[in-house]
Amino acid sequence: MKKVEFYRKKLDNGITVLFEKRKGPVVSVATTVKFGAQYESVKIKGISHFIEHLVFKGTKNRSVEEIPREIEGKGGILNAFTGEEITSYWNKMPAKHFELGADISRDLVLNPLFEKEALERERKVILEEIKMYHDNPSTHVFEKIKEMLYGFPFGMSIAGTHETVAGLSREKVVDLFNSIYSTNNFIFSVVGNTNWDLVLEQAKKFPKISKKINSIPIIEKSGELIEKRKGIDQAHEVLGFHMPKLNDKNRYAAEIFDSILGGGMSSRLFQEVREKRGLCYAIKSVLEQSKDYAYEIIYVGTVKEKVSEIKKIVLKEIKKMSELNQKDFDGAKERLIGLRQISKEKCDSTMIELLQGEIGGDAEEYYKYEDRINSVKLKEVQELSKLKGYSFVALVPN
Repeated sequence: MKKVEFYRKKLDNGITVLFEKRKGPVVSVATTVKFGAQYESVKIKGISHFIEHLVFKGTKNRSVEEIPREIEGKGGILNAFTGEEITSYWNKMPAKHFELGADISRDLVLNPLFEKEALERERKVILEEIKMYHDNPSTHVFEKIKEMLYGFPFGMSIAGTHETVAGLSREKVVDLFNSIYSTNNFIFSVVGNTNWDLVLEQAKKFPKISKKINSIPIIEKSGELIEKRKGIDQAHEVLGFHMPKLNDKNRYAAEIFDSILGGGMSSRLFQEVREKRGLCYAIKSVLEQSKDYAYEIIYVGTVKEKVSEIKKIVLKEIKKMSELNQKDFDGAKERLIGLRQISKEKCDSTMIELLQGEIGGDAEEYYKYEDRINSVKLKEVQELSKLKGYSFVALVPN
């Protein structure tokens, strides 16, 4: 297997640069700030997500129309996302337009205007987004299970609440932006067909600015909540529990555990709850891991009368993971390694994985995935079945 051409460097201006060289016809570029929802207090919850929206409303160099037109006019894709740990602005372009993609990515994080009229319009958009999350039953229970697993402010939605977003003045937004969006808090990441010298040239164009990010404690807890709602026909339930974080020796064991329990149509929960019993259409597990938090959630959509029964089945299947056999264990390893190989086809997927690795402590951990998965012992996965507690949320028809 050919060795991957990967580079990482922290420049004198404070920025961290990640680059994987590829031969394909495209290149993905992201400028990412190491600040997301987990660093927000209750009063400003949702401000990272608000800023993510607002930077696209115009910069000192480009209007709201020009920002997407310059990318999409070349056949590119422009997007952004807000997470707990980061806010990332990325694009994917034909490789010959790398410098344009890099310039727009840099422009967004350095020069947003935050015009008052645009800010107020976008506030309305986000308030509608929050309503959409609430009105979508499956999204709503995902938000609520996080509230049951963690105390505030971490337990709150990344988007914030109607009250917090409504209270974010332009002054607060600009002050937060100026106190956080600095070169020492940026990661400039590139995956695709360009060269290291050109990547460095673009990264060096960021001005040297240094700011400090203060952390906020993340408090784990557990709890249960059952809500009733008129106008829905299906019950939605989620069971969640804390898992090993990225700096834990069992972080990869957690991935294997998740894959066997609820990953795909071959998973134990899919086979037991849907195929054998016909109790649901949708059932899935999701594993969220970072250096500061980690949790597993299992979602099921079913009829109101079966909520309790399914909860018992899920807990039973978790407990049965203590008897995991070698065949299923080895099969899960092969599946995860295969899925990682497939995801590597997309340069934007690799770029985001490298970003997450860097935030977790080491971007190059991404390239050690197969070895890390293969080094996990059967007993390490079995031990994860011994839950210290769990949280549960159900939204049922009234």
